[in-house]
Amino acid sequence: MSKKRIGIFGSTGSVGRQALDVIAAHPERFEVEVLTAQQNADLLIEQALIFKPNAVVIGDEGKYEAVKAVLFDKGIKVFAGAAAMVEVAAWDSIDLVLASIVGFAGLAPTLSALEQGTPVALANKETLVVAGDIVMATARRKNVPIIPVDSEHSAIFQCLRGEPGASLEKVILTASGGPFLGKKTNYLINVKKDHALQHPNWSMGAKISIDSATLMNKGLEMIEAKWLFGLDADQIEVIIHPQSIIHSMVEFTDGSLKAQMGLPDMKLPIQYALGYPDRLSNDFPRFSFKNYPSLTFEQPDTKTFRNLAIATEVLKKGGNAACIMNAANEEVVNAFLKNRIGFLQMTEVIEETLAKIPFVEKPTLQQYYEADATAREHAAELIHSLT
Repeated sequence: MSKKRIGIFGSTGSVGRQALDVIAAHPERFEVEVLTAQQNADLLIEQALIFKPNAVVIGDEGKYEAVKAVLFDKGIKVFAGAAAMVEVAAWDSIDLVLASIVGFAGLAPTLSALEQGTPVALANKETLVVAGDIVMATARRKNVPIIPVDSEHSAIFQCLRGEPGASLEKVILTASGGPFLGKKTNYLINVKKDHALQHPNWSMGAKISIDSATLMNKGLEMIEAKWLFGLDADQIEVIIHPQSIIHSMVEFTDGSLKAQMGLPDMKLPIQYALGYPDRLSNDFPRFSFKNYPSLTFEQPDTKTFRNLAIATEVLKKGGNAACIMNAANEEVVNAFLKNRIGFLQMTEVIEETLAKIPFVEKPTLQQYYEADATAREHAAELIHSLT
């Protein structure tokens, strides 16, 4: 069996690092063709020296010479900049692109890979949130699969294998509730970033950790599920499940439920996506009911955590609304991480930006880019006014 050549776009982030752990554990199955990073040149160099890819791309062009100085003599091609990310994503030497660049920046390389006809393991939910109609249409036109890496969407994907498409009634996305489960507004007003970054179950990057704390992450996942699985808004439900053992569920037209379960470890859905359609053995810790005598569920508190309610309305509205919401959210999360605005102010800025930016019902790709830029500019002005 020939090795599957993997391009990891966002290799220095949480998902990218864990993907390299999976690849290292299965050297007979995988080899690294491309690694990319935006800023973390030191870790990119370290990864490249270990995994010896054909090429690396550093997004920050100012760090190109530093990366090239170490890797060029090792026979590793070195590129820099956003355009290089898009160009390298279309290389026909890549058998699978792991799209793990955080945020809107992941859209262009993912579309580039799909246009080339390369299967994509998608860990970047914002790509589908921003332009899901265009991304999925491209995948269908090129007849290439998009394999979800998010634990919730991987769970749904696994539950649907072998089932006729018409038998799906709804999906149930589980949410841990984040570090502030059960807290009310009078508590959240004083929350700082260090507390918000302390997710109770998952080890994730800063952006997704904050999104989980505000429940925006679950809102983004609802929109991602719509596009991945061809669902209507009323076919997507969110339930709080603090133990994070059931990763999501599918309900079928006969009332049957399928759930995918396991310990909260992102390496499992990453390995599943890289190895698909095969299941690969591993030595990950196993779930035991002895350690979890009860699994509990409750409805999300959308009055306190309004981001989930906002995302639900955006899901129903369609058009460029999700693109606007995502752009504003990326801006407020960045500002919160820099201690420029408060926890609850993030939601206020998102709401005001959605109200301000013109709605387009059926945007082109260019209009998505324009909505993203305009929303970011408006959100930045609102953030500045708050500081």
